[in-house]
Amino acid sequence: MSAERPTLPPVRLHTEAELARDALASPLLARAVELARWAGPTTRVGAGGELVEAQLPAAAEHLGLTADEDGAAYASEAWRVAVDAGLVEFEEPEDADGDDTDDTEGTVTAGENLALLAGGSPQDILSIWLDGLETVYADATAPVFEDFADLIGEDGSVDFDALDWDPEAEAEFLDGVLGNLYLLSVADGEVGEGPVPLPALAASMIVPDDMGEPTDDILEQVSEAMMRLDDQFRVLEPIGIVAYRPVDEALMTGEAEEPGSAGEDDVTRYGMVKLTPLGLYGIRARMLEAGVDAPLVGDLADKGADVLLDSVAYYPEGAAQAEVEQWLAGREPAAAAAELLGAARGTDRSAPVRRLHCQQALSLAGPEAEPAVRAVLDDPELGGLARVWLAERGAADVPAPSETMVFWLAVDTIAAQLEADGDLEELQELVEGLTGQHSGFFEEAWRVEHPATAEVLEAMGRLHSDRKSAKDARKAAFKARSRTGG
Repeated sequence: MSAERPTLPPVRLHTEAELARDALASPLLARAVELARWAGPTTRVGAGGELVEAQLPAAAEHLGLTADEDGAAYASEAWRVAVDAGLVEFEEPEDADGDDTDDTEGTVTAGENLALLAGGSPQDILSIWLDGLETVYADATAPVFEDFADLIGEDGSVDFDALDWDPEAEAEFLDGVLGNLYLLSVADGEVGEGPVPLPALAASMIVPDDMGEPTDDILEQVSEAMMRLDDQFRVLEPIGIVAYRPVDEALMTGEAEEPGSAGEDDVTRYGMVKLTPLGLYGIRARMLEAGVDAPLVGDLADKGADVLLDSVAYYPEGAAQAEVEQWLAGREPAAAAAELLGAARGTDRSAPVRRLHCQQALSLAGPEAEPAVRAVLDDPELGGLARVWLAERGAADVPAPSETMVFWLAVDTIAAQLEADGDLEELQELVEGLTGQHSGFFEEAWRVEHPATAEVLEAMGRLHSDRKSAKDARKAAFKARSRTGG
């Protein structure tokens, strides 16, 4: 069974308990909880559940914020999260005739989710936090209405055409940026070490991959994207998905020195962003909801060895090892080793890669795997890797391989590296090492009964730095193709 290459590398998340603690500690959710506990029968809200303007100073003061415009904005944002996350509930006002009105106030009660934050499971808490994230995400992709008051109709609708703002395109752009940040963060299966410069993140969305020197127009687009992302990350940070160092205000006002004058650290002044462990969870949840394949380390624990070996072929080294460790943890070592070896057999194009990862998986299986490994010593496809595994552990009574097995293993090893797109420098060292160990390698290698023999010899001809050896490899490849009629 062949696994499809996943869209993204698998990720190792923190435990749900750790993520739930992070969610509760996020500044915006913490403020939302405070306001939900503060609210009562006398709390005045509008028809949409929003705090009326007269209530905002008191709400800000309760949160320890200044009772000015900024404090009111923060309080209003926290209240919206409280409403959308179900921490408070409100009843819309009705007039005497039973019709909804726009000029009276509704009533507020505690929401069911408020109690869940104190006594619910980690999954409950994370679900509530995700609701809050959706609210903040919508805020981050919204235009600044204060600058476009004349575009808002009497009914509250916005003339998006006159605004020259496409809400779907804006959300798609931010999704793409966070997707790129996710990909950078999980390069080895978990949150990366350092933050990403904002200019690089903006450029990843604007500059075409095949463009050499960016044009002035492209650079201007990158600059505009940076400023928009700066605003968006400032909005997103309080919900806990990113750690963000904003763009230096002096750069926006033109008071900064020329770029580069501040030395190597100058790039940090243009903004630095890093996805948090909670952000990794949140963005992955959004991608899964959108149908994106975003695997998790441990997803293969209940799959067969064939699926495991096919899948980890596309995993980064650290993630592959973690996946195999979890797979082995749920199985008896000898039986697991036998299943891995059985799945490694085959003559299809992916078989050499399966055998490579089988050998790596067996290195984690421990000494209990030895009986299963010894059982395949005479197998033409597995006998070579079995001998390598036993020799690495200093096992006794390991029979010497036949010359046929030695050459077959050499071809299989290089075929695996070629199929896995291995590092070219390492592959060249492997090629030259093998030919150096076996005098007359190419005189015998073309006879090897392996489906990839000709392809491997052609690659060796391209990679070998010695001109004579490269020529010998090409000749051997021709002989191999002539022998098989390929």
